[in-house]
Amino acid sequence: MNSLGRHILVEFYGCSQEILGDAARLEKLVVKAAKDAGATVLNSTFHQFSPVGTSGVVVIQESHLAIHTWPEFQYAAVDLFTCGTSIDPWDSFESLRKGLESTYASPLEMLRGQFGLLPKVEYDGEFEDEAASINPAYKRNVWFTEWGKDSGLSLRHSGDKLVDHKSPFQKVEVYDTYKYGKMLTLDGLIMTTEKDEYVYHEMIAHPAMQAHKQAKRVLIIGGGDGGVARELLRYEQLEEVVIAEVDEVVIKTAREHFPKIASSFAHPKSKLEIGDGMKYVSESADESFDLVIVDSPDRVGPAEGLYSEDFYQNIHRILKPNGIMVAQSESPRFNEHVFVGIANCHRKLFGKDNVWTYLAFVPTYTTGMWAFSFASKGALSPSSVDRAEAAKFAHEHELQYYNEDIHNAAFVLPTYVKKMLEE
Repeated sequence: MNSLGRHILVEFYGCSQEILGDAARLEKLVVKAAKDAGATVLNSTFHQFSPVGTSGVVVIQESHLAIHTWPEFQYAAVDLFTCGTSIDPWDSFESLRKGLESTYASPLEMLRGQFGLLPKVEYDGEFEDEAASINPAYKRNVWFTEWGKDSGLSLRHSGDKLVDHKSPFQKVEVYDTYKYGKMLTLDGLIMTTEKDEYVYHEMIAHPAMQAHKQAKRVLIIGGGDGGVARELLRYEQLEEVVIAEVDEVVIKTAREHFPKIASSFAHPKSKLEIGDGMKYVSESADESFDLVIVDSPDRVGPAEGLYSEDFYQNIHRILKPNGIMVAQSESPRFNEHVFVGIANCHRKLFGKDNVWTYLAFVPTYTTGMWAFSFASKGALSPSSVDRAEAAKFAHEHELQYYNEDIHNAAFVLPTYVKKMLEE
C-alpha cells in the first residue's frame, strides 16, 4: 500500500428504520463491523437524538468507524478509516451493509497520506505496521436518552439491552445503567430504576393509606412492575390488592429483572388481573374498593384512555363512601397542560375541596419533580393522618422516602404550581 491509510465514505440506503433509531443495537453492529475486519476496538460512543437519529463512533487501534443515521429516510452516512495494512476496511463495509439491511450502498475509497506526497523526515524510532503488542482495554460509552419536545434525560448504560421486546401494546426494554442500576422503559419512556424506584412507589401508596387507616380492598390500575403493591402489602389490615395490568410482558419482565420490586406478585393477598384497566373498572361493582391507585404510564400508547373523564367517573362510582383515589399526574414543569387537566377533571368529579395535589422528587423522571392527585369521596383528607403512627410505620418498614414530615410537606406546593392550579 502506497499510503498511510485507507478511507472509505459510504452512503447506505434502504436501511432498517428500527436499527437506525436504536443506539444500543447500532453500537453492537458497528463494533462487530470493526472486529470483522480484525480491528482492535478501544472505545465506542453512541447517542440518540430527538426526535430520531443516532450518531456514533468506534475508535479502533487502527483509527475509527463513524456513523450518523436518518431513520425517517432509511439512510446512514458512514466513515471508515484504517491505517496500516493489518486490516481491510472493505470487510467492515460488508459487515455494515448486511447488519443495516441496506438495499443499496454508494461507497467511495480514498488513500490518505500518500507516500509520494509526504516529506521525508528523520524519526528516532521504529514504525510499527502491526499493533499486536498492545492490548488496550475496550471502553463503551453508550447512552439512553428519554426525549421530550425541548429537553431530555440521558443515562449511560452498559451498551447491551437486557430486554428488547415488542409486546402487543408497547416496546418493553431493560437497560443496565451505571448510575441507577437496571432501568425499565416503555416506548422509550423511563418507568422505574433499581436505585430510585422507592420514591415513586412509596409516595403513590402511603399518603392515602396513612390517611385512610381502615382500607381493606385496594385496586391498582397499571402497576405492572409490582412496586405499588409491594408498598400496600406492608399494611396487615389489607385483605386484597387487585392489580389490573394490560401488558403481561411488563409483569414477566419485572419478575425476571426487578425481583425486589415485583415481590408482591407472589403475596397471597395480591390478585393479578391481566387485561384492560378501564374495562375492569367499568365492570366493577359500585362501592367495591376503599382505595384506587392509578399507576399509569405517560399519556401515550395503551395508557391514553386512563386520562379520560369517563374513566375517573367510574372510579368515583366503585369507591366506597369514604374511599380515596390517588393518580400520578405528570410533571408540573414538563407536562403542564396534562397536569392541570387531570386536576380539573378530578375537581369536577370529586369536588374542588376534596382534591389535593402533592409532589415528590424522582431523579430519573422528567424534570425530577413529579405530581400526584389525592381525591376523596368522603370526609378523609391528607390531614387525616396520625403523625405518630406514620412515623412508627416508616421506621418499622425502613421506608427510604416517606415519613410523617414528608407527608405534610409534599402537599405544600411551590407558588408557580399553586397559580397553575388556580387559573
